[in-house]
Amino acid sequence: MSANAIYIDLPLRREQVARLQPGDEVLLNGTMLAGRDQVHKRFYEFLEAGQPLPVDISGETIFYMGPAPAPEGAVIGSCGPTTAARMDPFTPRLLAAGLRGMIGKGPRSDAVREAVRDTESIYFYAFGGCGALYAGRIAEARTVAFHELGPEALLALTVVDFPVLVAMDCHGNLFTE
Repeated sequence: MSANAIYIDLPLRREQVARLQPGDEVLLNGTMLAGRDQVHKRFYEFLEAGQPLPVDISGETIFYMGPAPAPEGAVIGSCGPTTAARMDPFTPRLLAAGLRGMIGKGPRSDAVREAVRDTESIYFYAFGGCGALYAGRIAEARTVAFHELGPEALLALTVVDFPVLVAMDCHGNLFTE
């Protein structure tokens, strides 16, 4: 990250998101969620059935990752991003329910891009191959829902200077190199 990195405290606030532009380097600090396909599928099913979610996702950011087992003495094992497109079928519904930020790798669908614009949310890019770096930026990891999913359970992560790039801003503008 360059000296121009933008420090953001989580949870995300609408005014923070509104100032970010594609390509901005961001260092996230605070607590965010982590979950992949199965968490998203369950959230979607809860919402479609009119049931409350096991956690409030309003203003939350979710990191699309699955951790490796934690080595002895470590908070978490290697935890790099997974392909965001796998969450695309569920994402518009979750954004409408209040989710504000997403962290993953790879492109998103047109439906997600439209939902990001409609909800003034944001998609951050995490760097593939940097699972050890990300693990070192996590001060605490705890399972908060869906324990039975094992490594795919919903986690709450407390992060310090967690490096990401703005891949899609709240207007649907994309970062291109």
